[in-house]
Amino acid sequence: MVDTKQQFETVIATCRALFTNKLKDYGASWRIMRPQSVTDQIFIKANRIRSIEIKGFSKVDEGIKPEFIAIVNYGIIGLIQLKNGYADSMDISEAQIIELYDSYMTETKELMYAKNHDYDEAWRSMRISSYTDLILMKIYRTKQIENHNGKTLVSEGIDANYMDMINYALFGLIKLEFES
Repeated sequence: MVDTKQQFETVIATCRALFTNKLKDYGASWRIMRPQSVTDQIFIKANRIRSIEIKGFSKVDEGIKPEFIAIVNYGIIGLIQLKNGYADSMDISEAQIIELYDSYMTETKELMYAKNHDYDEAWRSMRISSYTDLILMKIYRTKQIENHNGKTLVSEGIDANYMDMINYALFGLIKLEFES
């Protein structure tokens, strides 16, 4: 029997390890990014995945797995930036950033577990390319909401879209890690 929670914890640990190592290398240099710039950075990553999927190869010796990891980590950065705003300096300690990362990741995965219960793991029957398309759709939705200064009439906000992007990227990582 497939252990969804264990698979999620495994790919999340991979994302978190890269995040913490980059935090040691670069510090919280991303704190200067406005949320719109984070959305654009996620767009670049998702667009590259789609390009590789369509072309069947990449000229840079990296596959789609690192891009899905980047989408997860930039999604968490987006949630942090939405809550705390952007800064002109690295104004949060590494320990505080890791605490925020873990808090937002827990919130995001709990949302996935609730949806997974309701949808009965339908994501397992989907193609990885569908996750890419759904992430791109969520990016375009997010850009539209950002263009409306974060206001929506009936739709979820930017934070919910970031969480969905993270979860679709985690689905892709699980498929690549455990079903290839």
